[in-house]
Amino acid sequence: MIPSRYIAPRLGGLSARLALRVRTRIFDDVMAALSPVPGWRVLDVGVTSDRSADSNFFEALYPYKNQLTAVGLEDASFLEDLFPGVRFVRADGRRLPFADLSFDLTFCSAVIEHVGAHSEQERLLRELLRVSRRCVVTTPNRWFPVEFHTLTPLLHWLPQRWFRQLLRWRGERFFCEEANLNLLDERDLKRLIAGASFGHDIKVSFRNQRLLGLESNLVAYLERH
Repeated sequence: MIPSRYIAPRLGGLSARLALRVRTRIFDDVMAALSPVPGWRVLDVGVTSDRSADSNFFEALYPYKNQLTAVGLEDASFLEDLFPGVRFVRADGRRLPFADLSFDLTFCSAVIEHVGAHSEQERLLRELLRVSRRCVVTTPNRWFPVEFHTLTPLLHWLPQRWFRQLLRWRGERFFCEEANLNLLDERDLKRLIAGASFGHDIKVSFRNQRLLGLESNLVAYLERH
């Protein structure tokens, strides 16, 4: 779950528009690929108190709001007023207060890179799979040339301990900690999903998003059989 002290980068201008464009494409792909119906119980894990246009985009776009539950560490109760029908629950995605298979679909966008070590990332995935029949998990692709959180080019391709040290020297006290930023590539994410499956038969597919012709966001579809 995104730490409560997380401060999003101030993208602004073109960067913010590009981010919203990618997120809208992700949403459109989810709707086209899964065709959720009005009766589906849907969970969005990782909402925030940020009210900018590219935050909490799932709540803004999802049409069946009376079946949508939004979970986050920060107080995002304003979503219930902004989007009537949405229910907000303040909770950690690694410890969801819901029974097994409570939801037909769980959406978790740009959260997994913020929960810490691989063991914590796997713990998040295990919870998502526990409470839902199908999940969509997104995260920035480590091999995209620009690191989205710090807006630095190429340095994140170094071994992560080197990258964190460089961030520390640069004064990035928040993102230099593994607990706050632990980037993944597709191989990492597949390995974590396999570990989180916990004996369940999970069908996994990827519908990654591109930006400027390069894979910018990993988008994993997980479905329990």
